[in-house]
Amino acid sequence: MARQTNTEIRSYTFYQVFPRQHSKSHDFIGVIKDLDRIHAMGVDVLYVLPVHPIGEQARKGQQGSPYSIVDYLEIHPGLGTYEDFILLIDEAHKRGMKVMMDIVFNHTSRDSKLVKEKPDWFYKNDKGEFANRIGDWSDITDLDFKKRDVWNYLIDVLKFWASKVDGFRCDVAPLLPLDFWMEARKKIDLINSNLIWLSESVEPGFIKYLRDHGYECYSDSEMYQAFDVCYDYDIFSYMNEYLKNPNKLSRWLEEIARQDVIYPNNYIKLRSFENHDQERLRSKVRDHAHFMQMMALMFFLKGPAFIYAGQEHEIFEKPSLFEIDLIPWNSENSIEVFIKRLSSLKKQPIFSFGNFNLIHSVNVAVMSYAYQNQFLVGIFNLEGATSVEVPLIDGNYTNFINDEDIVVEHGKIELNNQPIIIDTLKEHIK
Repeated sequence: MARQTNTEIRSYTFYQVFPRQHSKSHDFIGVIKDLDRIHAMGVDVLYVLPVHPIGEQARKGQQGSPYSIVDYLEIHPGLGTYEDFILLIDEAHKRGMKVMMDIVFNHTSRDSKLVKEKPDWFYKNDKGEFANRIGDWSDITDLDFKKRDVWNYLIDVLKFWASKVDGFRCDVAPLLPLDFWMEARKKIDLINSNLIWLSESVEPGFIKYLRDHGYECYSDSEMYQAFDVCYDYDIFSYMNEYLKNPNKLSRWLEEIARQDVIYPNNYIKLRSFENHDQERLRSKVRDHAHFMQMMALMFFLKGPAFIYAGQEHEIFEKPSLFEIDLIPWNSENSIEVFIKRLSSLKKQPIFSFGNFNLIHSVNVAVMSYAYQNQFLVGIFNLEGATSVEVPLIDGNYTNFINDEDIVVEHGKIELNNQPIIIDTLKEHIK
């Protein structure tokens, strides 16, 4: 893994923003006006979807996908000016938040600046036509990383932005040569060694599909050589299977625990239960109580928590990538105070440096952290259990979530529909 990876990132809360859909003005200024509310939730990193001009040729929908990029060094005029983007960064910094930008190097739009100026830099199909290697991404065409000039140009793009932002979220990074990312990381570190490098992982089934078709595609364990953080797509399907079938809960939780032994010791997994590519978590859970259990669990897991704008208002529908589709903000459903409490807990060093353990996985997720003299226990009653054993001596404790008293009697606690997090001392371990 990248040697300089700072495991304190595990204690961060990320917040993903799609500027087009975030406010009625659909621009950076609209996001800036919302920064105080975002910051109040305890957000550490503001992650912004691609900010560049969008291609016209083969565009999907009226507005097009922000991942169909015309020019990596320009700003989409609908979002504002370059100065507006810098102002967004500056205003986030004033509030103690970092800004991460989306980097999309696998492909460009079919009418991009590079297609016009450097057509030989692109992958061609058997007919010699511009093409993408996989998928239904008909609005884009793939760059050819066999060309050394492509590497040099894209590293220069990273150099341009490295002095302005605090991190890069790299789109479908495992589809690009790992050697490219390792060289980029080495060169960019000379400019800004504090950047957070986040790889959008590829689901295991897709890795096999690509490899079976003769394409390079890297696993998370390989990507950690260049990146600090990977998506948790390696286990995302197990979560979805659980949400459809309660009997699958144990398998999902056991896959989470297994990450601790298959990845480097300083691995960091982004705990993202929803994002712009995935359906909203609220649309997949049973009810509000189940949603709250899942949200508390997400924050308790080892790795930074991730909120996609609207998640904090229990929004059911994800915004369209291709149209104007404003998030239907509904403060009546706000769980912002709940998130603030969880993000404040997350900032404790135990989440960055402590030993994580899965204790129980049937109906109830029981997990713990131990660090120095501190012991944390999380109990998430996902399937309506009435009680559960916990690794604590009998006595009275306090639920960090709501300050209610928790009684451990005969090694068990009675459960209701509230998540429980107990922050205590190691001397209370049974």
